This record gives sequence, C-alpha cells and structure tokens, in this order.
Amino acid sequence: MAPRSKKPVDATSSPVSMADLARELGVSMTTISRALSDHHSIGPATKQKVLKLAKKLNYQPNHLAAALRKGQSKLIGVIVPYIEGRFFATVVHGIETAASKAGFNVIICQSSEDVAQERKNVETLLSAQVAGILVSLSRATNDFRHFEKVRKRGIPLVFFDRVLESDTVNAVVLNDYDGGYQVTRHLLEQGCRRIGHFAGPQHLNIYRNRRQGYLDALASYELPADEQLIVYSDMTLENGATSMRQLLALPDGGVDAVFSAGDTAALGALQLLKSQGVLVPQQVALAGFSNETFTAITEPMLTSVDQRCEEMGQAAVRLFLELVESQDSAFLQRQVILQPRLFIRESSLQGTPVIDTITEQSSEVSC
Repeated sequence: MAPRSKKPVDATSSPVSMADLARELGVSMTTISRALSDHHSIGPATKQKVLKLAKKLNYQPNHLAAALRKGQSKLIGVIVPYIEGRFFATVVHGIETAASKAGFNVIICQSSEDVAQERKNVETLLSAQVAGILVSLSRATNDFRHFEKVRKRGIPLVFFDRVLESDTVNAVVLNDYDGGYQVTRHLLEQGCRRIGHFAGPQHLNIYRNRRQGYLDALASYELPADEQLIVYSDMTLENGATSMRQLLALPDGGVDAVFSAGDTAALGALQLLKSQGVLVPQQVALAGFSNETFTAITEPMLTSVDQRCEEMGQAAVRLFLELVESQDSAFLQRQVILQPRLFIRESSLQGTPVIDTITEQSSEVSC
C-alpha cells in the first residue's frame, strides 16, 4: 500500500495549531511543544526545523490553552451588577488598566442584579480556571455560599464597592459613611432642616453606611431622625420619582432638601419636581451619590459624591496581586478604604451657583 500523502497546511484558512506543525514535520505534538519552549530534551536541528516552520506558517501560540493545561491562567474574572452608567464601567476600566500592566487579561460578567445569575457567573469563571475573582455583589445577594467554593479552591477573591460585611474578606470600598455625612452636612449648611433621604436596600453595605452618615450629620445639628423622611427603594429612576412624590405629600410642608443614595433616583426626583413646578434648589435642594456623567449636564446640574471609580478598580487589582504573591505565606485579610469627594453643583446651592470640589483627602487608607 502506498503511503498516505500529507495534506499541506493552509496558513490563510484558519489559525495554525501545534497539531498542524506536528503533522507537517511527522513528529509528535510533545516534540513540537518542547521545541517551541526550548526544552533541553530536543536537539538543535529539530528545534530549528520547528521554529522555521512555525514562522513560515505564522503559528501563534494559544497561551490560554497552555495555561489551562497547567491548571492556571493569566485571567482575572470580574463580576459586576451591571456595566451601563459611569460607575461600574469606570471601575472595570481601572481593573483592565492595572491588570494589563501586571500581565493579566480580564473576563467580565454581569449579574444583572440577580443572585442566581451571580452564581452562574462564579461557575463560569471557575470553569475558565481564572487566577482570581473580583466581585461587586448584586442587589439581591443575601446568601454568600457560592463564594465559599472560590475560597476552597484557593483562588484569590477580592470584593469591591458592594462587599460582604466580614473581617475575613479582602475588599476595596469607598468610605460611604463619610460621603453620606459630607453631603448631608452640606445641605444643613445651606439652611435646610427637613432633609429627606432616598435609601437603598439596607442589606448592602453601601446604602446602610450612606444612611448612617445622613443620620449622624442630622445629629450633629441636634436634629432628630424622622423615619417619615426616609424612603427605601431599589434606587431606580422610577423609584426616585415615586419617592419624591411621597415626600412632597407629607404634612408640615414636606421637605426642603433630599439626599439620594444614588444619582439615578435623584434624577427621577428632579424630573418629578420640574413636572410639578417645584423650583430646585430654591424650594427643594437636591443631591445624589456616584457622580454619574449626567449629573454635570442636568438642569440644574446635580450635586453628587464622587466614588473614585478608576482608583477602586486599580486598588482591587493591587490587592489581588498581593494575594497571589502571599499564597505560600500568611496573608492577613484587609480592606482598602477610598475617601470620597463631594462635588457641589447648582442643585443644592441656595445662593449663586458655583461648581466646586470639597473635602479632597488622601484617596486610600488600608486597615
């Protein structure tokens, strides 16, 4: 029987694989792999043939496949509640920038504020054998058992923004309490005394801490907390309008200011106030939280707390890298706390509108 002729490799039709190189040279894939990695067991003549053919056919190594075969990768998995809007998009940009400098690529998953989807995201990233996972919890997450699987596999896990309230987790957070305190104090300094608060789900650290900052700022002016002035919701645009309508309907003149724990709900409130002919800030001052892009183009422009988004993403990657480096030694869990900045704009000023930035502090504190 005549020997079967080899089919020539067409480098233009599809990516060339190690199997293609092995078939072309009539050697095993192990030989090809070792030759490409300059292994000592492969002679100079064979290495030269393999490298010459690889260059001729424009062979590009599949680093991901190689890493997965070794049970490791240069991938960082990121789980966020959503990607639209400024906050998480900018955090992810910070993550990608810092990860790229460290030689890592990023896989991004969205939980869409759904804990079931968040669990699927975790399974997907574990299947991809990522080197670490950075996660901001969904609004619906109350059960955290799916993250135990990550820990048991020894994969570095870093939470950011929305985090587990525990001394045993590694996390990067904003000082949300201080942000809530600053913005409420600013409204008080403007002469406001009946300040409403749009509060998000209280099982999430960010909303609970912002609410406490609001309460403590009131207490600093010896003003009692009034639960009628606090409206709890999921902080959507529609929630903001509904919450504002509820506050306007209160007896005793309603409110003279509102601090919303999120900019989207603040925007909903602004739209409702304008539709009702209520002047902002003359009759009701308004402030939000997150410093979304739209806050600088609304009419009037919206006072808000900046969350140092890009710095948060970069800090999360730095913490991940510390975990990687310390895997063979003791590493104490810690939190990185970023200090907020308050951007004062027209929506909260009773006098002449002036755009300003206050309370510029050292951006990062570790504990």
